[in-house]
Amino acid sequence: QVQLVESGGGLVQAAGSLRLSCAGSGRTFSSLAVGWFRQAPGEEREFVAAIHWSVSSAAYADSVKGRFTISRDNAKNTVYLQMNSLKPEDSAVYYCAAGSAPFTVGRYYAYWGQGTQVTVSS
Repeated sequence: QVQLVESGGGLVQAAGSLRLSCAGSGRTFSSLAVGWFRQAPGEEREFVAAIHWSVSSAAYADSVKGRFTISRDNAKNTVYLQMNSLKPEDSAVYYCAAGSAPFTVGRYYAYWGQGTQVTVSS
């Protein structure tokens, strides 16, 4: 069993930065791909970024490419999402998820965290 806990959300002004963390527990976490998704009120969950377990590849949504960076430290069982140049439209609850590959579709992930709120003020 794998458990995920997100942290690092908060309120930030537009153009500011935040770094989200996803701490995983369970001996298999370091062998799993991890994705970040977000969901704003009244909207569907959308893919943000994903990273392979070996850090050999990463994928990003077009809306965050060049502004967000996903990384992981397998020694710490933690995946990060560095978010720069934040915009009000980035406001959402951010979730991390773990699965067998860095899918861009949420339903392919087996494990999910509880989410962390990110609010970007204009």
